Amino acid sequence: MKAWRKLPRTVWLLGFVSLCNDAASEMVYPLIPLYLASVLMAGPKVLGLIEGIAEACSSLMKLLSGYLSDRMQRQKAWILSGYGLAALVRPLYVLVVGWLGVLLLRFLDRIGKGLRSAPRDAMLSHAVSIEQRGMAFGFHRAMDNLGAVLGPLMASLLLAKGLALPHLFWLAGFLGVLAVLMAAFVRDPELPGVKRKALDLQRPLQHRPLRRFLWVLGLFTLGNSSNMFLLLRAKELDLSDSQIPLLWAAVAAIAALGSTPLSALSDRIGRKSLMVSGWLIYAALYFWMASGKLQGSGIWVWFLMFGAYQAATEGVEKAMVADLSPAELRGSAFGWYYLISGAALLPASLMFGWFYQSIGPQWAFSCGAGLALLATVLLVVWVPVPKPSQP
Repeated sequence: MKAWRKLPRTVWLLGFVSLCNDAASEMVYPLIPLYLASVLMAGPKVLGLIEGIAEACSSLMKLLSGYLSDRMQRQKAWILSGYGLAALVRPLYVLVVGWLGVLLLRFLDRIGKGLRSAPRDAMLSHAVSIEQRGMAFGFHRAMDNLGAVLGPLMASLLLAKGLALPHLFWLAGFLGVLAVLMAAFVRDPELPGVKRKALDLQRPLQHRPLRRFLWVLGLFTLGNSSNMFLLLRAKELDLSDSQIPLLWAAVAAIAALGSTPLSALSDRIGRKSLMVSGWLIYAALYFWMASGKLQGSGIWVWFLMFGAYQAATEGVEKAMVADLSPAELRGSAFGWYYLISGAALLPASLMFGWFYQSIGPQWAFSCGAGLALLATVLLVVWVPVPKPSQP
């Protein structure tokens, strides 16, 4: 707790920015599959197409913004533009009359995420020493997930009170503007000894441990399709519309509570141990879902354990990328991290949606579990990861 309180101002400020932005995002996110299915009459294949295209395009933008922020040695402008675009887009869902409109807005929202993500993570890594790196990323993920708790809770409460969906989209836009205002107070870091120069976009991949880790992460992502399929499955298992946001809020609450201590633990025992544990939890959960024996209170247990998987991996993944990349290349390294994981999400979501609708959800979840196990084995035997104490 003492070390947690000593985190720099930049880490705290970016944490609160993410809290507000994710409260806005997660207020809308659980409602999209419901809106597609009940209002626009679109099925899982359309959902997979929308999420896959949006995330893949976002990943390309993350690589570009990370690379350019390295060349400029400036991250703030990218962070502001990314949060600003997302805040502008969310209220526009009230104007959508077809699934192509949802595709366009999700595309623009993810482009905003692409503009800000890699420069923001580079700024976080520069703000702390290596001994605090896991804790800093874990704290940021905790604040992000806390926003993901508050957003669905507000959505559930307001829907239960009879508020119409358009009003929720306008409220999400207001919270996004608040995030932009707070992001205006962050400062670009000064990097002593690092000169501004032309950089090779592929240079981060010349570091073999980072390259191998990113390939293994891409394989894992092939079995880790959009979380919207989880919400769709929960709806099919007889949860009401008002319970869906509450369920997702519970997932985010577990992730928020666990992210900081687990990521800080990786500063002491190593990143790989936490990653392996989290991926094994993921594989077990997907096999459980595929078994067809999930019902009643078991649905809530499943989603709470999914939150534990997120807590054990989200911050640790980013800390590992920072460990394996030089300071002057960190924006580009995070860009490659987002590109590879996001590019894999397009075939993952399309494949999952096709299996889900054409063969059955059991096959879709079994495939995801098998790929997760294979990626875990490769992480253990193929990826050399330095100890956290090594610069």
